[in-house]
Amino acid sequence: MHAVACWLEQECSLCILVDKMLVPKQYRCTHSATCLCTKGHLSEDAIYLVFQHLNWNPRLIAIMSCVCKWFDEIAKRVFWKEFCRARAPKMMLDLQSCGSHSVDGNWKALGKLLIHCSGCSLISIAHVPGHFVYRTRFSRTSGKSFLLPQCRTDVLYVSDPCEHLDQGDDGDVGIFRGMFKSFSVSRVRKMLIDRQAQFHPTQVCPYCKAKLWDMLQAKMIPRSACIRLCAYDDSIECFVCLNGHMLGACTLLPLSDSEEASDF
Repeated sequence: MHAVACWLEQECSLCILVDKMLVPKQYRCTHSATCLCTKGHLSEDAIYLVFQHLNWNPRLIAIMSCVCKWFDEIAKRVFWKEFCRARAPKMMLDLQSCGSHSVDGNWKALGKLLIHCSGCSLISIAHVPGHFVYRTRFSRTSGKSFLLPQCRTDVLYVSDPCEHLDQGDDGDVGIFRGMFKSFSVSRVRKMLIDRQAQFHPTQVCPYCKAKLWDMLQAKMIPRSACIRLCAYDDSIECFVCLNGHMLGACTLLPLSDSEEASDF
C-alpha cells in the first residue's frame, strides 16, 4: 500500500507542475485511523487529471481504492462513472437518458459488469470460474430477444456470450450478462413480482451483492433467447438482481447446428 501511495503522489506531482492552482491545499483523511495518507490528500481535481491521463484504467482505479476510504469514495463517485462512459459511451448515454445522474446498483458495479464474466458459480450447467475479459459488445437489439412480448418496451443491454468450450458433459458453454435501463419501473420487474418469482436461496449478484430473481423458475425466458444465443432449447439459465443486472449461461449448439438455427 505504501508503494501505491508513493506512486499516486508521483503522478499527482505532474498535475501540480501543469497547474499549481488545482491544489491550493491538502486534505486529511478523516475516515480511518489506520489510513496511510498521513500527509493529507491532494485535491480531487488533481487526482481527476491523473486518471484522465491514464484513460480511466480499471486496474489502477481498483488499486487506488485500496489505499484508503477517501480514495475509495472518489473512485465510486467519479472514476468508475468516467470509466463506464469511456468504455461504452452510447450505452451510458441511453441508460441516463431518463434524467437520472446515476445508474441502478452504482457505477462500480456497472464498471465490473462491463469487463468481468461472472462464470457459472451459481448456475447448474457447468462450473466455470469468473474472469476478466478485454472487450465485450453489449447490444440493445440483442436484449429484445431476452424479453417476453409483453415486456418488449423495456430496455435491456445484453453481451455477446463468452464462450467456454469443451466443458465435459455440458459441451460448449456460453455465459452472458446484461443491464436493464430503469429496472425499478420496468415491466420485467413487475412481472417477476406478480409471478412471485423466487430468489436464489444462497447466491447474490456478483456485481452489486443484491438478491437474484430466477428467470427460469418464473418462466420468463423466451425461445427467442435460445435462437439469439444459438443454444439448445431449455438449456438457458438466467437471473436478474434487484438492481437490474442480468447474468446467465447456456449450452451452445455445435457450429453447424448453430448456423441452421441462425437461418431459422
